[in-house]
Amino acid sequence: MKNLEKYLEIKAEVKEALAAGKPVVALESTIIAHGMPYPQNIETALEIEDIIRANGAVPATIGIIDGKIKIGLTKEEVEFLGESDEIVKVSRRDLPVVLAEKKHGATTVAGTMIAADLAGIKIFVTGGVGGVHRGAEKSFDVSADLEELKKTSVAVIAAGAKSILDLGLTLEKLESFGVPVLGYQTEELPAFYSRHSGFNCDYKLESPEHTADILKAKWELGLEGGVLIANPVPEADEIEYSVINEKIEQALAEAEEQGISGKKLTPFLLDRIKEITDGQSLETNIALVRNNAVVGAKIAKAFSN
Repeated sequence: MKNLEKYLEIKAEVKEALAAGKPVVALESTIIAHGMPYPQNIETALEIEDIIRANGAVPATIGIIDGKIKIGLTKEEVEFLGESDEIVKVSRRDLPVVLAEKKHGATTVAGTMIAADLAGIKIFVTGGVGGVHRGAEKSFDVSADLEELKKTSVAVIAAGAKSILDLGLTLEKLESFGVPVLGYQTEELPAFYSRHSGFNCDYKLESPEHTADILKAKWELGLEGGVLIANPVPEADEIEYSVINEKIEQALAEAEEQGISGKKLTPFLLDRIKEITDGQSLETNIALVRNNAVVGAKIAKAFSN
């Protein structure tokens, strides 16, 4: 924690809110730089900030500019991350290199959790978390997001794990790590594009206040680590699981044929699925992030109270 100001810059609006004990919601930037096409990436990022504000909280979009972790981005910085080709995808392993070499970076779920925790932000809204990839018994491809949820005390509101993953193995890993998977007004784990997955969450959350009580009980007991709050995509915007799963299988086969793996795999799959679904997956992606922002802001308000 020494010399943290050298690496961290907190936007005035966010700093004032934190000092006053007002609700603050962290937002990631990989969705801007690597998760959505231009210009929807920038439009969505700014719209999500507006939704957070409209629901009574302060947004803190997190990214890295010139080797500095920015806790809260300006409109110009969001546009820069969304337009530039020189943005590194930053998880835990990448942070020291990107900061030391004064590069620009977009933070993943894991990277954003670390930065939010350093700034004292406990609530984080994203689209979906990473997890155990399909075929991980051969590739050993497991997202660093799960390790971060194990150790970093931030609540992550997401539409479940990305449905390109092996959801059963992802849940097994989270159970091993002691990470609560809590369904927001649902007992079933949502599967990103779909409301249904066939897997159950650990517990069902009834309200923002109920959620805040559980978060406080966990952290006041000294039980370090994150919480995954699984919030289903609105029914009107979902893609049925059987339908999207067929498209995912096709995209996975193409990725394997082309030798695409590691940090390049998820952006490839999301882009390819968008093409295969004629853009419907992108519309669903935007809808679920909007919905997560509303729920996340309400939870942040309850938690700050």
